[in-house]
Amino acid sequence: MDRTEPPGGVAPPMAARNIEEVACLEQEAAARRSLADRVADLIAGFAGTVIFVLLHLLWFVVWATVNAGLVPGVPAFDPYPFQLLCMIVSMEGVLLSTFVLIKQNRMSARADERNQLGLQIGLLSEQEVTKVIQMLEGISAHLGIQREVVDAEARELGRHTAVRGLAEQLRERLPPESQ
Repeated sequence: MDRTEPPGGVAPPMAARNIEEVACLEQEAAARRSLADRVADLIAGFAGTVIFVLLHLLWFVVWATVNAGLVPGVPAFDPYPFQLLCMIVSMEGVLLSTFVLIKQNRMSARADERNQLGLQIGLLSEQEVTKVIQMLEGISAHLGIQREVVDAEARELGRHTAVRGLAEQLRERLPPESQ
């Protein structure tokens, strides 16, 4: 079987189907977002850009220049130490941090959904592989070649995996800060 990558990086049919499934799941999740989530995503997304930073730098420079009396014909309305500017920037900071937290909470919930889906798929895969090993053991026994094919490791892998037991062992072995 040729395992080289196809020309042009085209995914094989199974991978293409998986990519399509994942894309559909992500589109469905995006469509389920509320209006508030969409607004928060837009604002938090824009706040994380260089354009946002440059606009703020321009705003601060213009504000300081006008209020330092350096622009002829334009009266200073917020003299140094620019208390009005400080208040506006503080309120903006509170609002921006709230939008970022809304976005992070939604992204965390989506990551939890993906982890649960991955866990379910992993458990199903483990069950399928266990069943295949059991079937191979049965075929080997029927053909009389069990000793050559089935070793202790194959017998161990052919047993049901106790997920709860594994989870408990993991909790016992991990340091408290990683749990």
